[in-house]
Amino acid sequence: MAIDLVTRREWGAREPRGSYGRLGSTRGVKVHYTGGQVSPDIVNDHAKCVALVRSIQSHHMDGNGWIDIGYSMLCCPHRKVFEGRGPGHLPAANGAGLNSGHYAVLGLVGSTGFTRPTDDVLHAILDAVEYLRDKGGAGNEIKGHRDGYSTDCPGEPLYAWVRRGAPRPGGGDNPPQPHPPFPGRVLTYPPVMIGEDVRTWQRQMSRRGWNIDVDGMYGEASREVCRGFQREKGLSATGAVNRATWQATWEEPVT
Repeated sequence: MAIDLVTRREWGAREPRGSYGRLGSTRGVKVHYTGGQVSPDIVNDHAKCVALVRSIQSHHMDGNGWIDIGYSMLCCPHRKVFEGRGPGHLPAANGAGLNSGHYAVLGLVGSTGFTRPTDDVLHAILDAVEYLRDKGGAGNEIKGHRDGYSTDCPGEPLYAWVRRGAPRPGGGDNPPQPHPPFPGRVLTYPPVMIGEDVRTWQRQMSRRGWNIDVDGMYGEASREVCRGFQREKGLSATGAVNRATWQATWEEPVT
């Protein structure tokens, strides 16, 4: 099973205010949307996905008074799956009396702005479903939030996909690409950046023969490696992994 998981540490989650209820298994998952405005800009900027997930957690904790973000997993248009409460933990987003029956998986689409899920959003949702089946005992059901609760969630476009049986776009498993074309943000220091995008770049640089720790932390040492690589490639030695540097990272070395 392949999943591009963004851990709570990597997206900067706040600590929960209490202990989660435990779940040994569920009948499946329920699919959600944000129910508000989602900027179409998130499709081209993963940093905006991270900011949106953080804002959802703040709304749930500070507005709803919940102990944490209400969703089990959250899925963005870069086919990344954010860890919410995670497997084995009772969600809060399905509605009173309904949370023990299904995990809650959010697609980062809204009721206005970015409303139609891209193929990568759908793939990410199914990646999350498979992860919850493997790690959390989720059953086979894939339902919408509105199934059993009076709400418009997950919106007509997403719910239409759920009613069709939640198929993989294009058919087959179509696993995530081992290295995305660009992470949607510039890797730069300072500040220290943390996450799978950083780790992906570091791993490829190590494969190219550079002495670099593959730890997911873009600090001063990674910046110095980046500068050396940029000078080797005739790029401006800024120490920031921009689009040109990212693309050069996967070009075949000159022999």
